[in-house]
Amino acid sequence: MSILFVLIPLTMLLLGIAIWAFLWAVDHDQFEDLDQVASSILFDDDLSASSGSDAPDPSPSPDPADPEAGNGNGGR
Repeated sequence: MSILFVLIPLTMLLLGIAIWAFLWAVDHDQFEDLDQVASSILFDDDLSASSGSDAPDPSPSPDPADPEAGNGNGGR
């Protein structure tokens, strides 16, 4: 029964923190545009335009159709 003297104030403290966090999120416009942010994961960013270099990749990946490519034995 004496644990209630600890649990009730602890519950009230956690409830107060949760209400404060919710009010902070509303005040700082965290719930304004939920649709655009949710769908932004579906669209790819154009990373090649943002890298700033037009040079080709110096280390191309091996051709997966060629079984001897990239195995390090010189094709033997």
